[in-house]
Amino acid sequence: MLLVIDVGNTNITLGVLEEDKVVASFRITTKILRTSDEYGLLILDLLAAKDISKHQIKDVVIASVVPNIMYSFNSGIIKYLDKKPMIIGTGTKTGIRITTANPKEIGADRIVDSVAAYEIYGGPVLVIDFGTATTYDLITKDGCFAAGITSPGIQISANALWNDTAKLPEIEIRKPDSILAKDTVSSMQAGLVYGCIGQTEYIIDKVKEEANLENLKVVATGGLGKIIADATDKIDTYDPLLTLKGLQIIYKKNKFGK
Repeated sequence: MLLVIDVGNTNITLGVLEEDKVVASFRITTKILRTSDEYGLLILDLLAAKDISKHQIKDVVIASVVPNIMYSFNSGIIKYLDKKPMIIGTGTKTGIRITTANPKEIGADRIVDSVAAYEIYGGPVLVIDFGTATTYDLITKDGCFAAGITSPGIQISANALWNDTAKLPEIEIRKPDSILAKDTVSSMQAGLVYGCIGQTEYIIDKVKEEANLENLKVVATGGLGKIIADATDKIDTYDPLLTLKGLQIIYKKNKFGK
């Protein structure tokens, strides 16, 4: 079994893959500072909850955009799983060529998602990740990371709405039945969700127009992505496990050259 881990700004997502199947997945918060022992024991407990022992884990691969936790996190895995993780970074074979002005600025999570979308769905493809930030990455037919767009994620926008206003409450993020809101909560939900739908559709159309790719495939992922994907026909596929699949694909390219 392969343990794949995506360390994001808000959550750490872990998946266990056996061959090409995700047999277990977990999510823990990133923002709680933990020691290497806490990370190691927490991972063992999560695996045990799915009847998976550390001896069944043959390798570990990590993509991270949060460098300040990586020493403790990496140490916890080495100490408790007896595995030295493969960490996605400079020099890792991905099969994607980055043609933007400064390739080192592209986060490991975006590379992983791009690899998965290109390998699974083919190119050209626009990959949308509805995470802490909402990112749109264009991969060409021949596997070039050609352009990226970054906007605040729905949760960031929601946090700003209720943290920076005196009377607006913290709410559940969901799509209301109508944009014609009749109360404060549904009016906030309408603004957040319908606003994100509108932004998503406009950016997709604009990318297709400027890249001259009318038949561009659009693949979405990310925790809140299903809300948006279900509300528009401009997203062709919603794949909640895209990042985990991408980590396995990159692992195979580096471990076995395929």
